[in-house]
Formats: sequence, structure tokens, C-alpha cells
Amino acid sequence: MTLIKVLKGKIHGATVTDANVEYEGSITLDSVLMEAAGIAGYEAVCVWNMTQGTRLETYAIPGPPGSGTVCLNGAAAIHHRKGDRVIIAAFAYMTPEEHRSLRPTITFVDADNRLVERKA
Repeated sequence: MTLIKVLKGKIHGATVTDANVEYEGSITLDSVLMEAAGIAGYEAVCVWNMTQGTRLETYAIPGPPGSGTVCLNGAAAIHHRKGDRVIIAAFAYMTPEEHRSLRPTITFVDADNRLVERKA
């Protein structure tokens, strides 16, 4: 069986609220945004920095709901600064047949990381 890796959900244009190099690793995200984008706790995500052009893969940790938290932790904090804009994307493996009916969930946020639009 052939599986392909496809986008399942993303948070577009979020603003980094903190960068904590002393933390073990990962990205802490407002749990409301995670749910809206279909990102599960501890799921692998890609983080693409729209300000600096860096890209990395880590995992998402649920943060306080409604907080607007987007905090890069551990080594990822070296490449992201408070105020940077990022895209956070999650992927899934599926068959080409499953892919035909896929509608990725794309969420857009404002400067305070509040959900303004959700496309599914």
C-alpha cells in the first residue's frame, strides 16, 4: 500500500510570544488554536518562520486556552524571536484514495494570535 504525506492542518501567520531556550524542546501553542487547526498534543509539527526564513520540525504542547501562546522552546528558541511571524503545519500519512477527500484545516490568526478565520 502506498502512503503519501499531506498537509492536514496549519496555523498561518501566528506571532511568536516567547522563546525559551532553557526548556527541553517543542513549541507551546494556545490549545484553542491547536484544536481549530486539528493539531493534537505532542503531535509533530513543522514551524516555518516568515520573518527569518528558518524551518524546523518539533512537537506541539498544549498551552493555556485563549492565551494566544506561541512559544518556541529548547534549541528552536535560538532561531525564533518574540514578534516573529510563523506558520505551524501538521501532516498525515494517507492513501491516495483517502487524499482525494482531504480538506486540510487552515486557520488564520490576528496579531494577538486570536482565531479570525478557519477554512476546512
